Formats: sequence, C-alpha cells, structure tokens
Amino acid sequence: MGRSGVRGERSRPDSHAEQAGGAGESGWDESLYEDAPEVDGTGADPEPADRRRRARRRAGSRPKRRRRRILRWTAGVLAVLVLGTAGAGYLYYRHLNGNIKTDKLNLGDKRAAEPTPNAAGQTPLNILLIGSDSRNSKENLKLGGHKASVGAPPLADVQMLLHLSADRSNMSVVSMPRDTLAQLPKCTDPETGKVYEATVSRQMVNTSLARGGPGCTVATWEQLTGIHIDHFMMVDFSGVVSMADAIGGVPVCVDANVYSRNSQGEGSGLKLEKGTTYVKGEQALQWLRTRHGFEDGSDIARAKAQHMYMSSMVRELRKNATFSHPNRLRSLAEEATKALHVDEGLNTVKKLYDLSNELKKPSPGRITMTTMPFVYVGARVAPKEGAAEALFRLVRDDVALDGKDKKKKAEDEVSDDPAAADAEIAVQVRNGTRTATLAAVPGRASAVAQVLTGKGFTQTVADQAQSQIEDETVIRYPSADLEGDAQAVAKSLGIPLSSVKKSTDVTGVTLVVGADWRTGNAYPKKSVDEDKVLDKEQTQNGADDSKCMKVEQGYSW
Repeated sequence: MGRSGVRGERSRPDSHAEQAGGAGESGWDESLYEDAPEVDGTGADPEPADRRRRARRRAGSRPKRRRRRILRWTAGVLAVLVLGTAGAGYLYYRHLNGNIKTDKLNLGDKRAAEPTPNAAGQTPLNILLIGSDSRNSKENLKLGGHKASVGAPPLADVQMLLHLSADRSNMSVVSMPRDTLAQLPKCTDPETGKVYEATVSRQMVNTSLARGGPGCTVATWEQLTGIHIDHFMMVDFSGVVSMADAIGGVPVCVDANVYSRNSQGEGSGLKLEKGTTYVKGEQALQWLRTRHGFEDGSDIARAKAQHMYMSSMVRELRKNATFSHPNRLRSLAEEATKALHVDEGLNTVKKLYDLSNELKKPSPGRITMTTMPFVYVGARVAPKEGAAEALFRLVRDDVALDGKDKKKKAEDEVSDDPAAADAEIAVQVRNGTRTATLAAVPGRASAVAQVLTGKGFTQTVADQAQSQIEDETVIRYPSADLEGDAQAVAKSLGIPLSSVKKSTDVTGVTLVVGADWRTGNAYPKKSVDEDKVLDKEQTQNGADDSKCMKVEQGYSW
C-alpha cells in the first residue's frame, strides 16, 4: 500500500519513507500518524467538521490496515514455504550427491602432457567413457552373462574418448575396440595397494579395468594415445537400462528384421523389425551389446552401432530433456547419479551439471564419431601404424575431425613474432626417445644438436640430463617473444609448426627429440595423409539420422 492509498492525508518525504520500517510498499506505517492534529497553515485547531471528516477517514482506513496485516502474514507463510522448499531441494541435492560413485582418475605413474591453451586461454576437455561388463550384481547378471562370471574382475568392453574442443564449437568421439592389443602401464589399486606391473607383451585393452579400476583404463589410453584425459565416466549393464528408461527411449534403425541369436546360443537377444524402433530398458542394452547380427559380426560393427545410439541419444536429450519436462529431468538426474561411476573431479551434481552444459554447446552437426584405425592380428586388432597415430595427433592438436576448422588453424600457425638471426637463437636439445618399452637412443640429443649447428644455429647445445619420454618431437618456448625463434628452428628441420608449443616448463627454445625420430639426421616425413585417417564406413555425423545398421546374413527373421 502506498502513501496515496488514503486521499487527503499528507505525504511524507521520500527520504523518511525509505528509512521507516513499517508496512506498505513505501516502507512506512500510516497508523503512526493517525492521531496527529492536522494543521491548516495558521496554527489554529481545525474545525469540528474537519475532525468528523478525519474520523470517517480513519474508520475507512481500518480495513486497509487489516488487509496489510493479512499481507504481512501471507508474506511470512510464503517465506516459510520458500525456505522449506529450499531445504527440501538441498536435501535432494545431497541425496543425488550420495548416489555418485567415485574413483581416482589415473592409477598409472605417468601422465600425458596437458594441452596448450589456445589464444583465448581455453583448453579442450577429454572424457573417457567406459562400459563395464560387470556381472557382480543380481541386476547385471540378469541382463547378461552367466553365473560363472560372478566375482570375476569386470572388463572395459566399451571405450570411447569424447573430445570437446577448446572453443566448444565441435566434439570428436573416438572408439577403441575392446580387443585392441597394447602394452598396459603400471597401475596401483587405490583400495588394496596392489601394484600391477607394466606388461611386456601386448594384452587386450579391456583387461585394464581389472588392474585396479577405471583409473588404469585411463592410464592405458594416455600411454597409447598421448592424449591427456580430464575425466572418466563408467556405467554398467543396469545403468544403461535405467538411463535409457529415464530418457524415454532412443530411436535406432536396422535395414532388415534382426534377431541376435545363433544356433550356438551366441548373441545379445536383440529382436527388432526392419526400420526405426525406439529402444529402452533391456532392449537398449541389447542394441549396445550386439555383435552377432550386425554387418560382419565383429566388435567394429558393434562400435558403429554404439555410435548410432549415442548420436540418437544426443538428439533426444536436446529435444526432450528441457525444463519444460521437470519430471523427466528429475528421473534422469536420479538414474544418472545412480548409474555413473566417475572420477573424483566429478563428485557432485553441480560438477556434472556444469560439465553437461559444456558438452551441449556443439550442435549435433559438429559432432563426429569414429573408430580408431586398426589392423587385424589374428582374431584381435591393433592400432594401424601411422593412421592411428595421425588420428590421435588430430585430437591432441584439437583439430576438428569434420575438417571445418583446418583452414583456420593453418592460418593461425605462422607467428607474427619476427625470428632473430639463426646464429643468435639459443636452442637446447633434449633426448625424449625413451618409450614405455624401449630405452633412450644414446647420444640422440648431441646428434640432433650437431644437425642444427650445421644449419647455422651455432648457439645450440645438447642437454646431457637423463632422457625423458616424448612420443613426438616437439619444440617448446616459454614466452611470445620467442615464438618466432622456435618456429624458425622447426622450419629448418622440417618439423610441422603444429609441434611448436608454448610452455612454462622451459626457460628458452627447447627441442625435445621424440620417439618418432630415433634415427637419422632428417626429421621423418609423416607417411599418412591426415585428411584420410578417418574410415568413412566407421565415421558418423551426430546430425545424421538417416543411417540404418546392416543386418548380418543369417540373423534375419
């Protein structure tokens, strides 16, 4: 109620209204002034008729004061309700936090180098998605496997690296087949303290999960790819089912009727009619697990089907999981926090929510999903020499797999900083040729330093300190005024400018000779065209909803 609520009563200065603490929108209480004598400007008492008019006005103001008291009471009740709701929200928030299971991010004793921030100071995000085949619960055993699997260490049967670009414009998803052969790193179980030594022979990468937990799978990826991983998210069979139900189903497509079961009883049990079906619950899990029945019946075909599912799921979440569907959001939050096993950096709902806001920034059209280039080794696979490394390099260098930002990056490569004369550039050369399985090449830093000196960089010196591990040759510089000098060194040796990195770990221009240059005076040319590292058959755009999985011969009904 304002000052003008009762006609004829004098107004008060705004400054007084602001200071008063009574009722009304103005902040002051008119009742404080009800009995004050009115003054006509002459100092005389008002006439009796004036008193009668004031009495009538006071009588008329009582219902207004009563209404003000009711408003005060209502406001108090509303305040209690708001506080109560906030308390319930806080309790529910604590409940959701309590659902989240966490583990240490990396169980290895080495980490891949963190990416260099872009010009705007942004860095990419790399998240490893892991699907566990654990049968160590009644729910999981019911959904797949047999009783003999109970108690056995779980395997990481689904492994996908999700790379979100530094500027958040695009996303790349790279799958690694579960039966990829690689040397596994040393890992220490954070609960038992058991140490799993690095393997000498190559093992299937899905066994990394049994060497202390998901942090060993992270360490395996970092060792194999050189990509720094920021987070992991792991889900088991029952988690996939519950989350698919919470989403409301995901549309998938097959080009013929399919039944994933053969005469030996092998297969996921997936049974779908030709065309598009919304799968959820156990059927969604069957889709993600199906190998027998898709294309050539391999893990490669299974990865392709998983990409199709993920693309559809992203589109469904964008379409349905909005604040106009609060019940679905609540259900998704409940099931997601129960289903997910994450690293300690994602241990609250707020952190997961903040991450989800980052992940939804790229449009589906800028999401590219692919499988690591591979070659068959008997019944298993191994990273394809050259091609797999080229793909990992694109991810490390934050180059979009859809090719839409390559032109821009090429333009950004050349520094505006003018280089000094070659003879005036001080260069330190280090030996980084050691690998997880190979000793460093003796004298490698001195050999390359001599090459540089012969090219006119007479202030080059070899660092005789202990060798380090560097998968690829890199040139680092500490500040912008040395970028031109570092690029001059790269050009003289034929090293790509993308390998010139700003780093506070060095005090001057520093060349680290990597494992990719263990012999010879000339830097080895890359034999793989990076534009051709993606297998079109194994690559999918997130906006493409026209593809259907091909049904394997003998699995149609």
